[in-house]
Amino acid sequence: MTETPVVILTAFDLEYQAVRDQLVGLHVHRHERGTRFELGRVRGTRCPVALAMTGKGNNATAVLAERALQHFSPLALLFVGVAGALWDTTRLGDVVVATHVYAYHGGTSEDDGMKARPRVWETAHEITQLAGHISRTGWTNAADRSSSPPRVHLGAIAAGEIVQNSRSSREAEWLRSHYNDALAIEMEGAGAAQAGHLNGAPIAVVRGISDRADGSKSSTEDRAWQPRAASNAASFAVRLAAELTMEREYAGMRNTNGPEAGNTVHNVAHGQVGIQGSHIYDSTVYMTTAALDQTPKGLAVELASFRSYLEAERARGALDESTFRAAAAELTIADTSLQSAEPEKKSHFVLALKRLRGLVSDITDLATKVTALIAAASGLS
Repeated sequence: MTETPVVILTAFDLEYQAVRDQLVGLHVHRHERGTRFELGRVRGTRCPVALAMTGKGNNATAVLAERALQHFSPLALLFVGVAGALWDTTRLGDVVVATHVYAYHGGTSEDDGMKARPRVWETAHEITQLAGHISRTGWTNAADRSSSPPRVHLGAIAAGEIVQNSRSSREAEWLRSHYNDALAIEMEGAGAAQAGHLNGAPIAVVRGISDRADGSKSSTEDRAWQPRAASNAASFAVRLAAELTMEREYAGMRNTNGPEAGNTVHNVAHGQVGIQGSHIYDSTVYMTTAALDQTPKGLAVELASFRSYLEAERARGALDESTFRAAAAELTIADTSLQSAEPEKKSHFVLALKRLRGLVSDITDLATKVTALIAAASGLS
């Protein structure tokens, strides 16, 4: 893997498999000290991922996160898994993305009681902004067929050193007294956050809520919710990883388009085109037979037409079912954005199309059609 990956870490097998199910092209990569990563890509995208399992606890996570950051110099490191909810407002199956992580076991014991001395790490602004945007613009877990889809919450996560399974214990009272803004509780986020801080690397902690930290761990309900919560967290995390990669790619393209870019040239042309050049490297040529109608009505017609092409590709086996569903969901987001009166409709429309292009990038004809739609979006007001 020569591209800069996103590293994704999990604590145990169920979480690991939930992420692994979202990846393709996997192969084992062995670190010189014996740690095994699996390298692959997010299904339907160009996003490279390095996946590994840390085991339980902040200490083990900090060591493996440090190793991954040093070895891969990744675009970002995501810790993904399940967690307990500290408040009933966060439902089972919902996803919590940390805005900051408390290492809540820091403190000092004095005659008049325990005084909190936590360490706190904030998540990078870019990641929390992107996570919030994804949650607002139609994120879904294609594997979750329930009538009550998961919601995404951005807020504090508390990471400690013990399994919290009570709402009436002294520990539970301590948490509610000193960390009452925390939405979820777990045991690895602080280790990942500290490793990111020491390496100057962006870290995200993404958790699916599998229990209420109320004595129900290991119950039948908990066993039923763990796979679903892990799947929801994994689905959101790989979407976040893909978006981070896409934004980095487009930032790189923009950086090669100014006066400092030397002899790099970017052209968009319509109709019959001839190309002559002495040396052409890493070029992608997109050709469309005619300029598209740039009005919302015209673009809506083009989206409907594209949906027919998409269904045809699925019918002939060029698109698997999960990629088709994800692509169809992006089309719906784009169509909804066209009909919206909000000022941000153009950016929502273009972002949905960019995600769509990543999903169909292996099918040249479809990718070309999406590129033409993105170019036509410049006419939207």
